[in-house]
Amino acid sequence: MTQQTSQQDLYRFLEDRFACAQACAECARACALRAGVLDPGGAAQAEQVRRKGIMCAEVCDATCRALTEETGRDETGLRVQLEWCRAVCLECAQAFDTQPGAEKSAEACRACARACTDFITVLG
Repeated sequence: MTQQTSQQDLYRFLEDRFACAQACAECARACALRAGVLDPGGAAQAEQVRRKGIMCAEVCDATCRALTEETGRDETGLRVQLEWCRAVCLECAQAFDTQPGAEKSAEACRACARACTDFITVLG
């Protein structure tokens, strides 16, 4: 591998890492806002959607922190975090699909899941 190729790989790695962190932050915001709109203690289905939104916000926030801070995580630990985030985002998007007016939040979840998938691919 040439030095230029390795520099290009490093740039792509950093760009994908940043894109994933940004998607996680946007998803966390969207989920927190959506969860705040739902009535706590309301209908059972709405309460379940609210809890999924809160969980998704927390997982995305933790993933964003893992991607932006030097936490000493190895590649395997980071991969597990990303896979967890992707799974929670997809589950939350499906839950939001049942709620009128939650389209943007569901799309933020799906965008985050795609960003996690893309970054996992970069990790190799």
